[in-house]
Amino acid sequence: MELSSRYFDALALLVREAGTLVTKDGFLNEVWRGIPVTDEALTQCIKSLRRALGDDAGRPRFIETVPKHGYRFIAPVETSAVTVPALSNRHSWRETLLLAGAGTIGGGAAGFFGGLVYGFLGASQPLQPGLGAVSVLLVILCLTIAVGLIGAAGVSFGVAAGRMMAARDWRFATAGGALGGLVVGALVKLLGIDAFNLLFGRSPAGMTGALEGALLGAAVGLGIWTASRMPGLRRSAAIAAGLGASAGIVIPLLGGRLMGGSLVLLARTFPDSRLRLDQAGALVGEHGFGPLSQMISGAFEGAMFSACVVAATILAERSLGTVSRTPGPS
Repeated sequence: MELSSRYFDALALLVREAGTLVTKDGFLNEVWRGIPVTDEALTQCIKSLRRALGDDAGRPRFIETVPKHGYRFIAPVETSAVTVPALSNRHSWRETLLLAGAGTIGGGAAGFFGGLVYGFLGASQPLQPGLGAVSVLLVILCLTIAVGLIGAAGVSFGVAAGRMMAARDWRFATAGGALGGLVVGALVKLLGIDAFNLLFGRSPAGMTGALEGALLGAAVGLGIWTASRMPGLRRSAAIAAGLGASAGIVIPLLGGRLMGGSLVLLARTFPDSRLRLDQAGALVGEHGFGPLSQMISGAFEGAMFSACVVAATILAERSLGTVSRTPGPS
């Protein structure tokens, strides 16, 4: 009999806690990840597990009901190098690709919203003849969406790979996000510098790169791990936004730059550039795009990127409840 991934996770939880009572709240937190479900949904889950195991509720050999409290796995459990990984709640390759793809889309969404902000700021500056506000907005939108997709792809695949090894260990998710962000950030910066040198004979030093990618990736990885252990999409996204904003503030303090700072750097490197974001600094009382502007824009970008990637990943994880998984032989 095939079990859905959600039911398989419920069985894994019972076996992992063999001999210990698992309450409804325990199932909600570990299996449904805080999604509100009725008592009937949990009852149906246990019935399906009993059918798969050939168990009888009246004379249980595997799953015992503790009325009004929960359920307990009562059969002897032996662990080995073969059986433990099957019950560690690791993600399969299919799930890993789905979660990484969802996170990438979330990064694209973050790039879109960030592009709208920077696009309107850029379009509000006095423009040279022949350069319309719509053109400025579209160019910046395309650029920020592309950067968001590329950055999120590296971070999301890193986090998903880490969680594939150990979904419940925050260190794997955080390290995976940091490594993915570091690699993508370094490659994008290297290619960007080479491209500018090739096309214009010079390139801006200090564009966003490995440091920024690693810090923001670690924040996203920790945000995804935290979100997987608490109920509510909004709450999870809010916590992820806080982690991302913190990373976005730290990055300028360490001498790094995110998207807004990199755009200003490009404009300063090429004086004939028509891109200007000086008005962003004026909004916080600075002349030009100064340190305070960089920290505020960094907090905004970090919060937006982390929240969008984490929210998209959570939604994808919820959809995995419809994916069938057949337990392999132990």
